[in-house]
Amino acid sequence: MNTLIALCIAPCGTGDEYAPAVAEIVKIIRDSGLKNRTNSMFTEIEGEWDDVMAVVKKATFHLTDRGIRTEVVMKADVRPGYTEMMDKKVDAVEKILSQT
Repeated sequence: MNTLIALCIAPCGTGDEYAPAVAEIVKIIRDSGLKNRTNSMFTEIEGEWDDVMAVVKKATFHLTDRGIRTEVVMKADVRPGYTEMMDKKVDAVEKILSQT
């Protein structure tokens, strides 16, 4: 079933700069082949439920396997019968805004 998630994985207790660890996580997500988009707070991933959750697990364990306490924040939109929601949701809002 198609799933769209917003995901934030961050190390805890490693100092003030998260960018190096976050870059490692984003690389894992991008290498997965699933549709994804990264912004300043989250990375969105879209695909089949099992595929998306496998990437979440791999990305999370990338840090925890090194003994790093890891925080995971995830919001999922599981909508049967719909695909390409990462773009369609934004397009729907932009269409409404362009008419005002």
